[in-house]
Amino acid sequence: MRSTWTLLAVGLATFMTYLDNNVVNVAIPAVQRDLHLTTSGLEWVVSGYILVFASLLLAGGRLADVWGRKRVFMVGLAIFTGSSLAAGLAGTAGELIAARAVQGLGAALLTPTTLAIISATFEAGRKRAAAIGIWSAVGALALAVGPLIGGVLSEYLSWEWIFFINVPVGVATMVLGWRVIDESRDVDAPRRIDLPGVVTSALALFALTYALIEGHDKGWTSPLILGTFAAAALLGVLFVRIETASATPMVALRLFRARVFTGGLIALSLWAFGLFGIYFFTSLYLQNVLGFSSTKAGAAFVPMALLMAVGAIISERVSHRLGAHRVVSVALVFMGLGIASVSLLGADASFLSLMPAFAVIGLAGGFTVPLTASVIDAMPIAEAGVASGVFNASREVAGLLGITVIGAVLSGRQSALLGDGSNPLDAFLGGYRAGLLVAAALVVLGGVAAYLGLRGASRASRAADVDAAGDGELVGV
Repeated sequence: MRSTWTLLAVGLATFMTYLDNNVVNVAIPAVQRDLHLTTSGLEWVVSGYILVFASLLLAGGRLADVWGRKRVFMVGLAIFTGSSLAAGLAGTAGELIAARAVQGLGAALLTPTTLAIISATFEAGRKRAAAIGIWSAVGALALAVGPLIGGVLSEYLSWEWIFFINVPVGVATMVLGWRVIDESRDVDAPRRIDLPGVVTSALALFALTYALIEGHDKGWTSPLILGTFAAAALLGVLFVRIETASATPMVALRLFRARVFTGGLIALSLWAFGLFGIYFFTSLYLQNVLGFSSTKAGAAFVPMALLMAVGAIISERVSHRLGAHRVVSVALVFMGLGIASVSLLGADASFLSLMPAFAVIGLAGGFTVPLTASVIDAMPIAEAGVASGVFNASREVAGLLGITVIGAVLSGRQSALLGDGSNPLDAFLGGYRAGLLVAAALVVLGGVAAYLGLRGASRASRAADVDAAGDGELVGV
């Protein structure tokens, strides 16, 4: 029973941090009006959170392994809750941007720690896989309902409530977490922080994320963006050299020699590359082409999210019978086909006509959860935090890269069609369809990577289940 309450605590924290990835987007007009924000200021209200979050995920995961997962969880949750209150009380653009950046710091401590706590609380095999399924379902639900919640709160209350709502939830989660989460820190984990590794990894991720966020506006060939990409590459090389020479590295590079870890990482990155990029541009399609309001556009993603949650919860049972490598690879293929099928829709699509494709994407997306469970099961408990940090950082960066590359495909095709005499609407649709097909192909490739990488994980999972037989089932699953 205690483990169930622990799962509830980390689930609530996960919902809060994932929600703040996109809840602000639909409230931007109201924020701009009240705080007199410039276009650059608006971008940084959104990007400031993502930039700090993505940059510090690796550091957050390692801190959890070294200092204790419950301790880092509570610190991250306190920072996130306090900065949410500060964001709601912000009276200037600078105050709001600063509060959003601190929110990103809290989320960077929380996100990898939640998965590490699950890894320490539930034994490898079906119990852990079921818990990760619920954790993933909560994250998927938060990402999808974020625009809807943001739209409703900003329309019927005020934009400040998209931040204030975190405060009571955060306080309740802190009380619950303090009472039910057991402290965990593996005896094999290092007792000190690899400070050079923390600094170089954070700076490399910061530079890469900054370039991906700002490249569109400042120009991909501008000296600033090219220099930032070069700095990210140099810092990445320096990070690898530091970790290779360190007696207590922040990221043990031997993790990448494990086929399950590397294959899972590639599959996850291709999944995020395709899905996050299309999610972003589909919002534009719904509002700018189909004429949906921001609230209606947000509502269109809710059935997808609900089906993704359902798929995430039942995926453990299916993968236990058929093997994670088969389930995840087939799910990614169907997910890619679902994305590609959206390209068959045009300027006259209705809300209902979107639902079959969205349903396939959502349900198949939920069945990719055994990917995460298999990778976490394959990692030593001492490395659970940093492995989760690598996993989450890869997803964030791949998602930003997907928006960048698919945006470039869309823009290039759109420009070519405009040059051939197409009207602006048809040109946008042509570019959007090209982007969809690229995203679909990458997600299908992720299915191939998952099949090759996870083949050994299914056998290991079954062996763990035999060892754990008779210990009972996860309460509530």
